Amino acid sequence: MSGPLAEVLDGQRQADLQKAARALLKEPLLTADGPYADEFRLVRRHTAELREWFERNVGWTLRTDADAARLRKTPGTLTDATHPARETARSALPFTRRRYVLLCLALAALERGESQVALGRLAEQVVLAAADPELVAAGITFTLERRDERLDLAAVVRLLLRLGVLRRVAGDEDAYVSGSGDVLYDVRRRVLAGMPATLRGPSMVEAEGFEERLVEMTAWTVLDSDELRFRAVRWKLTRILLDDPVLYYDDLTDDELAYLTRQRGFITARIHELTGLVPEIRAEGIAMVDLMDDLTDARMPEQGTHGHITLLLAGHLARAAGPVEPAELAARVRELAVEHGGFWSKSAREPGAEPELVEQALTKLVALGLAERTERGVVPRPALARYAVGEPVVTEPGRARRSATTEQPEQPVQPVRPAQTVKPVQDER
Repeated sequence: MSGPLAEVLDGQRQADLQKAARALLKEPLLTADGPYADEFRLVRRHTAELREWFERNVGWTLRTDADAARLRKTPGTLTDATHPARETARSALPFTRRRYVLLCLALAALERGESQVALGRLAEQVVLAAADPELVAAGITFTLERRDERLDLAAVVRLLLRLGVLRRVAGDEDAYVSGSGDVLYDVRRRVLAGMPATLRGPSMVEAEGFEERLVEMTAWTVLDSDELRFRAVRWKLTRILLDDPVLYYDDLTDDELAYLTRQRGFITARIHELTGLVPEIRAEGIAMVDLMDDLTDARMPEQGTHGHITLLLAGHLARAAGPVEPAELAARVRELAVEHGGFWSKSAREPGAEPELVEQALTKLVALGLAERTERGVVPRPALARYAVGEPVVTEPGRARRSATTEQPEQPVQPVRPAQTVKPVQDER
């Protein structure tokens, strides 16, 4: 088939493939009856092409069946803790170490259990598993007699409900927390089986240090040849560009930077072709910009009191000549409240609220790669320069404009159109 109809059909196929890929990047575990059911069907339709792309370019495996699609993602930076699991997408607090341990214990209990389970019964199994001597030696104990411990277990269960591992049959988690009732769940075993994303089971890992264990759990093979080393570098760089807000050249090793310098056009073009993300290349690094604005769990700017305060503090940090202490930022919030407090919530204007407001703002700025916490204080990162606004400069009577306070970095390079991309002779290197 050729002609206009073929072009339309090819364009629709590419649009569907892109929609499926973006859905997997946003929600690596999709279910047939979940909130992304339409995208799940697209993933099933394009499984072969998606699987080949992810395995070749990032080393992620894709498993699909009639119930679920699971993209087993490994982050480019294993120790990044700025995007924690949450009970819900926005409102809930981030998971603590206790909740992560509870999640693992709950998954282990569900794996050994029946097709239905009551929350009270699951709690009993978790308590038994938590009696493991190694957990006790690490200072982790659970009795689930206290309300805060039951709240933690309820948060874990709600996460599993959102992921589709459990389906609520009767009852409510709040009743369990208060001790006035129980909850019954169906266990979706196929979805449960897709939860682990490691290449090697934790029980098979011999390393003892935290970072060393992460590396061993996610390593494909021993890098004993140039070809395997180049592949590992390409995977890491592509993972960062797909998952992280910014890739900074200063964070790379010499070998990684040299590879990126040679293969930048090829890597960014492949990402753009699959996802629609547009490469913005600056003097300090690269960001893959999402023009649709739906592939992030942290947005900036954002509406509301906290979004406004974060934006104002970003401007303050962008003008800073060096590290800034949190106490200085808290003092700045007090000053800003005088000017902008009328637009803020009542709680944000309360005396003593400043440290918490600063912490919330810094959490977002760090997660977006715009700032860094150090022993000397908070250090702005180069991408924060786009939020730098200077004092008004009068250009003519009655008119003024804002001027940037920092020198503008290298201008963005327009993305390469996939149809015009020329693949390097040695793209593996």
